[in-house]
Amino acid sequence: MIAKVFRYALILGLILCSVLSYSVYQKIFKPNTSFTGSSVDVFIPTNTTSNTLMRILEPFIDRSEDFVFVAARKKYFSNIKPGRFILEKGLNNNQIINTLRSKNNPIQVTFNNLDYIEDFAGYMGAKLECDSLQIIEVFKSKAGSEASQLNYEQIISMLIPNTYEFYWNTSAEQLWTKMSKEYDSFWTENRRTKAKKIGLSRSEVYALASIVDKESLKRIEQPTIAGVYLNRLRRGIKLQADPTVIYAMRETLGDRDTIIKRVLYKDLTIDSPYNTYRYKGIPPGPIGMPDVSAIDAVLNAEEHNYFYFVADIENPGFHDFSKTLREHNRKSRKYSNWLNRNRIYR
Repeated sequence: MIAKVFRYALILGLILCSVLSYSVYQKIFKPNTSFTGSSVDVFIPTNTTSNTLMRILEPFIDRSEDFVFVAARKKYFSNIKPGRFILEKGLNNNQIINTLRSKNNPIQVTFNNLDYIEDFAGYMGAKLECDSLQIIEVFKSKAGSEASQLNYEQIISMLIPNTYEFYWNTSAEQLWTKMSKEYDSFWTENRRTKAKKIGLSRSEVYALASIVDKESLKRIEQPTIAGVYLNRLRRGIKLQADPTVIYAMRETLGDRDTIIKRVLYKDLTIDSPYNTYRYKGIPPGPIGMPDVSAIDAVLNAEEHNYFYFVADIENPGFHDFSKTLREHNRKSRKYSNWLNRNRIYR
């Protein structure tokens, strides 16, 4: 009788163990995703707690209690990693946790045509975990330091337009470090040699390139425009670049978004170090973020005898170059008449 009871108890125990084992197996290995697409991006901030993590994951998983059960046993909650993680449809809890532990996926970020460091900070703050104020604070703290050798007006020179790979949880400090390394990589020995040959520092090349970039987006003529400005610099002639006047006007008005299509004679009197009609030489900093083509256009400027240029109304987007002031004035009057006929007054 005792043996029979023992056998029944053993069988019952085995059944219970089987049920429990199956239940645990289900918690670990049964698919636990609830989204309809093939995958979702999950962003986990730095210093995320287990409660916050579950609020982030709940829209994407079916059984939160099962996930907590498995995560606790895998000791995941004691070391939650920040970053961007891609969860694929049909993953089980074990696979989800392994993904969140070790598969922080980078994102690709492309930037160009950002005229101010604040624009860059706002743009990157929308892409990364760090916010724009943190980015501005770090870049300000680095300005003028031995690490950058650039003041705040020049600090945008650190930014070379391109497509870069970042982890979403990149900090503002890490962003600075990466952009600083990219800056050093961009300035190869070949580029440094060319800058020295034309007698300009890196920041001066960048600043002049920002003017060239504003003057023309046509890569084929950017070296010609760069050659004009280098000719003027060598002769000690003011650059007299309209884009610098527009930049100075925006700074004076306190409105960086105002659209100015035409520079008037009265605008040329604005007292600003960026107004190259009043002050000789290259402005104290860039007036925007030039394309790499404009930077290389300055470093590989065309050698010629042109000192002037004006928009070519017969070839939109391009410019008409002149060697003498008389020739330039004639072309300028033609262009001004065209602006008046088309009622472009500002």
